Amino acid sequence: MSVDREKRGNVEIVTINRPEARNAIDGPTSTAIGEALEATENDTDVWVVIITGAGDKAFSAGMDLKAFASGQIAEIAGGKNGFANIANRNFKKPLIAAVNGAALAGGCEIMLSCDLVVAADHAVFGIPEVKRGLIAGGGGLLRLPKRLPLSIALELALTGEPIDAKRAFELGLINKVVPLDNLLDTALELANKIAENAPVAVKASKKVIYETYGLKEQEAWNISNEAFGGIFAGPDAFEGAMAFAEKRKPNWSVS
Repeated sequence: MSVDREKRGNVEIVTINRPEARNAIDGPTSTAIGEALEATENDTDVWVVIITGAGDKAFSAGMDLKAFASGQIAEIAGGKNGFANIANRNFKKPLIAAVNGAALAGGCEIMLSCDLVVAADHAVFGIPEVKRGLIAGGGGLLRLPKRLPLSIALELALTGEPIDAKRAFELGLINKVVPLDNLLDTALELANKIAENAPVAVKASKKVIYETYGLKEQEAWNISNEAFGGIFAGPDAFEGAMAFAEKRKPNWSVS
């Protein structure tokens, strides 16, 4: 299988398993990623998803050029969800990238499709497409300027040169840098902190942040107020208060 899945409590780990190809994305892998995300989206027992790669060389090298040359482009990047069935997907649950090595080209764009990033200390990040006469068409040119200073995003896009994990952390592109041996445990620790919270409220918080980013303040308030009204009227607001008063673990709804 090109993609493995493992559930740990309320966290699902999705692993791109093509280490012999630096976890590059071919048609079957793109399809498998899409199927895994669809399944986890619909599984009420999964509250957070971690995406990682097999081995220690690459998170993903991006598009498998041999697969591209053989005519698999429609499966790799032609669907409504974009490259690897993730780049343009509206995934409502939190996504954490556990970057186990190089995240280059489409691999960097998979990482940018995630909400939070934990990286091994030897990982590198970049969009080198201009070196091959291409541009980063899987969201890299759209998302890097939102996560980095504009001058740095331009440098990455125009030179095609990567940055290492230390620099990426300093710039705020990623959340944590750890030794490779600690990567998955650290990502799981972060995922479990999220999974302690009400999943409906977590999804609503993610939605508001993304929908209001870059809007004028009054427009943003309208979206925030609407979300708050729905959450405040829901069962978890009362359950959270009661659990706190009774000094017990909350029993969250999962709808």
